[in-house]
Amino acid sequence: MRQADNVTARAQKGRTPAQLHPGVEEEAEIILTFEDNRLASLVFGQYDQNLAHLERRLNVAAIANGNRVTVKGTPESSELARRVLEGLYERARQGMGVALGDVDGAIEESTLQGSLFPAEEPTLPGITAFDQIATRKRGPVRARNAAQNAYIKALKHHELVFAEGPAGTGKTWLAVGYAVSLLEQGQADRLILSRPAVEAGERLGFLPGDMREKVDPYLRPIYDALYDFMEARHVDRGLQTGMIEIAPLAFMRGRTLTNAVVLLDEAQNTTTMQMKMFLTRLGEGSRMIVTGDPTQIDLPPGQKSGLVEAVRILDGVEGIARVTFREQDVVRHDLVRRIVAAYDTDARRDQAQPPREPARRDQDRRP
Repeated sequence: MRQADNVTARAQKGRTPAQLHPGVEEEAEIILTFEDNRLASLVFGQYDQNLAHLERRLNVAAIANGNRVTVKGTPESSELARRVLEGLYERARQGMGVALGDVDGAIEESTLQGSLFPAEEPTLPGITAFDQIATRKRGPVRARNAAQNAYIKALKHHELVFAEGPAGTGKTWLAVGYAVSLLEQGQADRLILSRPAVEAGERLGFLPGDMREKVDPYLRPIYDALYDFMEARHVDRGLQTGMIEIAPLAFMRGRTLTNAVVLLDEAQNTTTMQMKMFLTRLGEGSRMIVTGDPTQIDLPPGQKSGLVEAVRILDGVEGIARVTFREQDVVRHDLVRRIVAAYDTDARRDQAQPPREPARRDQDRRP
């Protein structure tokens, strides 16, 4: 069954813009009619916010009327918008939500498909579709860009995966989702979560409570991801039975972790020795995922990051994959993407400037 049962494209009546104004690209109009009004409203979004986002990203006009949407723009942009809307309708038909991030993902996926299959050759359903992971609570979660697609594929085919990149790219979230999927499929017995206890420029002092209560504040992002992919009662039961284990990095020495999925988050704040110690904990039947952002190192000045060193030393080692995310891969929020890009631009500008010569002291100057 096609996502849109009535898809028509027609040229403007009379003379085209290209005929009226030479050099102006011809405008195309595509009308899509979806048979299910409820699903169509999910695709369009609340107050048509998904269509508005599509218009900004693809520079087209998308006008909704009931279960029908009219797309106007250049032939390439209009065709891409059609594929995106059809993909979103299929997603809604399968019972999955359609948020702004899903619109971005559909644009990335449709762009990739269009680059592999010329317009005169119809794109086959499912060909080059982004990979996905699935859990009982969340259902299928598909990659939203090429970097996430490469990340999910690396997680499925390698025992050790390094994921580097800025905040908001889904490194930790997808790693937790993949770990939960392995637990539910019986391919792993335990999920072990670890993170270096390094404050981000603050000194919190001594924290009260037992080991888990002391480490919990540092692992809150991982807990949030766990509750996204698992029912709260299953998370609590897993913590009680040891199926889900919170293991501070300092307490990992001497252990051999077998039949487990081991996740080290914020790895840029590990020292070289800590990273080596952690990586050598890998046992039979286990998977290890290391995530971090090399631009947000909170170690004391002059101390090397274990993540940066490990990626350099282990480059080319068989069985190890490395995925690097860029600012354009941020999926958290459009504003986050722009913030990351602004900081990166500023950092490159600082690196391009020649170092200033230190000013001479007055006593060094001759009269």
